[in-house]
Amino acid sequence: MSGGVASPWIFGTFLLSSSSTSLAMEFSTSPVTCGGGAVCRSQFRPPKDLKFVLHDALDSSGFNTTYARKAREGFCSQIRKLSNIERETSIIINGDVDLGKTALHIAAEDDSLISHSSVPLPVDAFMQRLDDLSMGYCSRYHSSFRSSPDNFLECLERYMYVDKGFRRTNSSNQLEQRAVYLHSVLTHRVGSMSMLSLIYSEILKMLRLWSLLDFDVEIFSHNDSYGSPRGYIKQKTTESDQQHIVTTESLLLKILRDLKNAFWPFQLDQSRSPFLRAAEAAYCSDRSADVDKSGLQLASAKAARHRLERGVWTSVRFGDIRRALSACERLIILDADSTELRDYGVLLYHCGFYKESLQYLKLYQDTEKSTTMKQLQDSLRKQEEDAVEKLIIRLNLILMEDDKTRPSSIASSLYNNTDPW
Repeated sequence: MSGGVASPWIFGTFLLSSSSTSLAMEFSTSPVTCGGGAVCRSQFRPPKDLKFVLHDALDSSGFNTTYARKAREGFCSQIRKLSNIERETSIIINGDVDLGKTALHIAAEDDSLISHSSVPLPVDAFMQRLDDLSMGYCSRYHSSFRSSPDNFLECLERYMYVDKGFRRTNSSNQLEQRAVYLHSVLTHRVGSMSMLSLIYSEILKMLRLWSLLDFDVEIFSHNDSYGSPRGYIKQKTTESDQQHIVTTESLLLKILRDLKNAFWPFQLDQSRSPFLRAAEAAYCSDRSADVDKSGLQLASAKAARHRLERGVWTSVRFGDIRRALSACERLIILDADSTELRDYGVLLYHCGFYKESLQYLKLYQDTEKSTTMKQLQDSLRKQEEDAVEKLIIRLNLILMEDDKTRPSSIASSLYNNTDPW
């Protein structure tokens, strides 16, 4: 890791040495979206010395990451069990990966990053809550096991959405932050589509494990902003329904991308992709690039960057840089789309980790060039590729400067005043 000045969201100025220990990851494949929504895996293997920044940066600032590292290792231990076959298996099927525990390890890591608690999130206690939901259904609707499959599903949904009061968050633009963590959803009963799907599937898997189900069920995931997950009988599935079946991989990707989007530090102008919003903030730091920008674009990008420079790393409506970084790192561990390398790289740019940012952005470019099934670039993708190229050029220029003249994310020479607007 390069020895540069980091953003004060880590509690102030600190130095990082190249001997810092961090999680080295090696990958074999990366999914690329192909025509028709299918997932095609292209071979790409990042270098073995690819390192993540977040935990070591926090350690260097005096932040105790013991619980965060333990939770991350719990997440990694589950992902290591994820075979290519299980990635495409329905979440209703009992596999090697415990989705409930995986989601709670995600929550435990992020909780340790923001709560400053002297104790870790009680993962086992919340796992017991999941089991209790299944037990509660058995005691209240035991007669449904002798009824028709349709009546069983009707009883299960009445139990979840009426008796227990689970409901989908109604935030249309930005997910409620507590709706994307399993422990919080179990407590407050308000969750995202992915969290409610997970809870629904965990109840079904327990009932199947207890040999109380003698028919196959799938979970239907709505594409709208209001519907809740529903079960349907697999025998009634048509070919057009296959795209709506929730698989292990698609659920994990949705959970992590919900987190990344919920805590992305650049929230304004939702019409643009998160990456472009972050890249726009970088461009707005250059006065010569302001000619064609609107006042709203300039103000929102400058305000977001100003928060990071002042160490305001979390806000109700303006993201949380730490949790955005942790989500990106877990998506890379999951071996998700190569664009996660790009998104992680642009966040590192705004945190002042210029060398690491350049490494990830170049790795993204190399991965895209080696993709055998090159996609036709639409206008959005073209904008994103141009932004990557401009960021790489800027990073090369920054790294050519010496430490005295190099701009930092603490006292940026790119602004002449300290007002966020």
